[in-house]
Amino acid sequence: DGYSQLSAYERKRLKNITENAKFFAALKLHESAARLHQIATKRPSHVTKRAKPKKAEDETVRRRSMRLQRVEPSGIPMPEMPAQPGAEEYPQVPAGPLPMVPEDQMGDSKLTEDLLTTWMRISEVLLVTITNVLMMLSRYQDSLNSMVLSEDNIKKVVKYRVSSMAIHPSESIIFVAAGDKSGQIGLWNVNSKSEEGAHVFIPHNYLVSCMHFSPFNPAHLLSLSNETLRCGDVTRAVFDEICRSEESLSSFDFLEDNASTAIVGHWDGNVAVVDRRTPGTSSELSADIGFKRTRTVHVHPVNKQYFIAAGSVDVCIYDVRYLKSNGNKPVSSLKGHTKSVASAYFSPVTGNRVVTVCADDKLRRNNNTGRWLTRFRAIWDPKQEDCFVVGSMARPRQIEVFQDTGKLLHSFCNLDCLGSVCSINVVHPSKNILVGGNSSGRLHVF
Repeated sequence: DGYSQLSAYERKRLKNITENAKFFAALKLHESAARLHQIATKRPSHVTKRAKPKKAEDETVRRRSMRLQRVEPSGIPMPEMPAQPGAEEYPQVPAGPLPMVPEDQMGDSKLTEDLLTTWMRISEVLLVTITNVLMMLSRYQDSLNSMVLSEDNIKKVVKYRVSSMAIHPSESIIFVAAGDKSGQIGLWNVNSKSEEGAHVFIPHNYLVSCMHFSPFNPAHLLSLSNETLRCGDVTRAVFDEICRSEESLSSFDFLEDNASTAIVGHWDGNVAVVDRRTPGTSSELSADIGFKRTRTVHVHPVNKQYFIAAGSVDVCIYDVRYLKSNGNKPVSSLKGHTKSVASAYFSPVTGNRVVTVCADDKLRRNNNTGRWLTRFRAIWDPKQEDCFVVGSMARPRQIEVFQDTGKLLHSFCNLDCLGSVCSINVVHPSKNILVGGNSSGRLHVF
């Protein structure tokens, strides 16, 4: 046959190409792309509006000067000023599935289609499992030194303060998602140098506090806000509603590698177990773990029955198999925090370490971001078991990398390009890429 002159490696390669072609054909990509084009060119849907509440007037009558009453000393009223515009209106996102149509629907739908098609295409390539590659500390520091920021890699992706981010695991395209305090989600293809490289969607009514690309299928982007957990499925161009709750939601993490179940934290301290495979939008279980507030939850990378919850001054590990409605006891508690804890995360490979951020500044650094900045969250570098990344209040503005001993390894800064605090950061799982988000909606890619 025609393959007899080929080496064993080349025959195996051709076989893999043939099998991949059959697999991609089974995915019906052309039909999905056509569906994306159809949805992206739809007319804007009508959404309900809510009026911004007006301040109640004081009940007691106060003395006012004639100047403020616009009355001349002679008692003759002054001419009326033109009426001020009415109250500002905000769109209300309805319950249920939402089409994946950008906020600015007057823009070029072809550019939106290109962005979503890119997301879908890079997700198909990543059906292969990504393995963690650890390196020696000296090589790791060299890789940090090689990561630089330029003006081309800064973009305003969402309108308001960045409250969460996720980075797609693709090794060919840098694709970032950012959520802001108003419920917007911005998608940015960093490799696209056009002005329209980013598009904004509004799947939530409130602050987007947590986002993850599905580790099983990165064509799914899960995002959580106060009342809903949604899955943005680019293959169907829709934001599905997975969970809706009257209790305010704070964070979530996947309990299984296939991302079918998740542990969800509530601001009132409870946690819930959600199964995406069951119909409806209610949780499978709601459990009182004794917290006054639960800010973050994170599942152990190896033993996925364990998760860590961080709250007011509490950091505890629980076994999800033994959760019940009330009377839950932690497997372990991390003592020593004297003030509010912002986050707690297991180390990425073994889970033998935990990094927390607390307002007590125990790392001898300023973690008090104030009311206008998102609170810092220290995140582990997925490629390095003992190193984590966190924003900084230091000047010049910078993003810092620490070893688990507390030693500062590196500071990402650029006097010309970075002039703001990046409270939220995300690190690529396999490439030397760091993204920092600030309070004005801008992302900085090192």
